[in-house]
Amino acid sequence: MTVSVECFLLDPHQSGTLQNRIRQMVAQGILAGRLRPSERMPSSRKLAEHLGVSRITVTLAYADLVADDYLHAKGRSGYFVSEGAPQPGNYPPAFASGGGNGGGNGDDSVDWGRMLGHRPESVSVTMGKPRNWRDFRYPFVYGQADPSLFDHANWRGCMMLALGQKDFARMTDDQFDHDDPGLLEYIARHTLPRRGILAAPDEVLVTLGAQNALWLTAQLLLNQRRTAVIEDPGYPGLREILTQTRCRTLPVTVGPHGLEPGHLPDDADIIFCTPSHHCPTGTTMPLEARHALLAAASASNAVIVEDDYEFEITHNRAPLPALKSLDREGRVIHVGSFSKSLFPGLRMGFLVGPAPFIREARALRATVLRHPPGLLQRAAAHFLSLGHYDAMLRRLMRSFSQRRDVMLEAVRAEGLTIAGETDAGGSSLWMRTPPGISATELAKSLLDDSVLIEPGRPFYADWQEGDQYYRIAYSSITAERIPEGIARIARRLR
Repeated sequence: MTVSVECFLLDPHQSGTLQNRIRQMVAQGILAGRLRPSERMPSSRKLAEHLGVSRITVTLAYADLVADDYLHAKGRSGYFVSEGAPQPGNYPPAFASGGGNGGGNGDDSVDWGRMLGHRPESVSVTMGKPRNWRDFRYPFVYGQADPSLFDHANWRGCMMLALGQKDFARMTDDQFDHDDPGLLEYIARHTLPRRGILAAPDEVLVTLGAQNALWLTAQLLLNQRRTAVIEDPGYPGLREILTQTRCRTLPVTVGPHGLEPGHLPDDADIIFCTPSHHCPTGTTMPLEARHALLAAASASNAVIVEDDYEFEITHNRAPLPALKSLDREGRVIHVGSFSKSLFPGLRMGFLVGPAPFIREARALRATVLRHPPGLLQRAAAHFLSLGHYDAMLRRLMRSFSQRRDVMLEAVRAEGLTIAGETDAGGSSLWMRTPPGISATELAKSLLDDSVLIEPGRPFYADWQEGDQYYRIAYSSITAERIPEGIARIARRLR
């Protein structure tokens, strides 16, 4: 690879001859790791033109660098970074401290602790999934895609369709606040009716996954004077979103059948819940409780935000109707996503609600990201409408059911304790550690066994209470490896 001339810029405040300044610039680039061994340098003519100096000056600087083994010359092929050049040290480059525009030497003059009005990192308690989770032999990792189950061939075909001339405008034009009509049609005519929901096009908004949908909803509905009810335990990402609104947050304990309507406070403005597959226990809210929740919300004039993630992944029974389908007062905002059933990197979700709410959500979305990428929307629309999604979902369900059976058998054989519901669906089990054993410490110790689990602390308002729980998923591990992975967990617990 040839290094672009745009990578080189002479500091006008640097002292010394042009030849020495060019030599120092190249040497610093190698020492900082920006220029790597075997990379081809720009020709002396091109670099001279770019820097506005004579070609002989660059040639002499290159000769000095060759003499010091920073560069080596290959006849007519040009100059290359030497294999024997000094390697970058294990220290940050000078510009990493924030010294101006890339070449400074001092500390930041801005007190960022004081300047930042909001600090999302400081409230994050989630245990991040290692980026190299695929390198682990027993990754009980929730929410990641298994490449063996994904329909690569048909997805590539749909991407090629989306790249064609017919769809060129949809891919390249700024749609401002509009969504792909084919994707909207599929969601309205196929996805939502499966949940018992009938919605007009102006009642649906495509989002960058469920997380983006929840953020848009929270930004529009909450402020410092309003109260939000959340499940405890519940989705950690939601709590982090709510801190941005500075609203009052009330955790309500989740019972054996999900969020219990009788425990809701009278002053709740917004109620967030996951009735179809509670996060993280997997509990499904019964139909009677759903009606009771709607009645309680009506009595207090509250709005319900229903996170209907993973509703399609069921095992032993058909999914219950969505809360939105039972709503007769227009007080339920429905959040859906294709990320769990397709792949999380797609970041494709949707919001369903009354037209005035969706209109404002669309406007807010336009101010921060315009719209989800047109290419991905159109490719997803093709994949869904051509039937590939439904076919893949059936394969996914067969595989997940098999893996679930294997995991349940292994868990019971090893005497591990299941804390959550096991027959409602989803792609994970909610587990409890024996008394006195920290799930957080268990997760750390299992790293040495090439096992990944998800400790329960981030899901709870009281971290100590959550430290006796952990989640193990079967979506990202093959059935053949599940028994040994469970056995390794059991050995650490003994």
